[in-house]
Amino acid sequence: MDGARAEQTSRDWGDKYKLRAGVEGTVRQAVAVTGIRRARYRGLPKVHLEHVYSAVALNLIRLDAWWNGHPLDRTRTSHLERDQGTARPG
Repeated sequence: MDGARAEQTSRDWGDKYKLRAGVEGTVRQAVAVTGIRRARYRGLPKVHLEHVYSAVALNLIRLDAWWNGHPLDRTRTSHLERDQGTARPG
């Protein structure tokens, strides 16, 4: 366990983790925007086409954000953190 934690402090591990974090962010966006985890159609050709359309949609969303100067949401804020400021004492 200590060896794994020591490895996480290395620069190589950090560079690899950045790549993984980027991929995980893309998967999360695909699930949130297009619901890609569940196919609407049956059959490999139709499901493949659905995935292609989903990828095109994500690319258009990202291009729109880039062209208009709106950065994509890079950090996630939990519901508890968002609601903390609006809660009123009892």
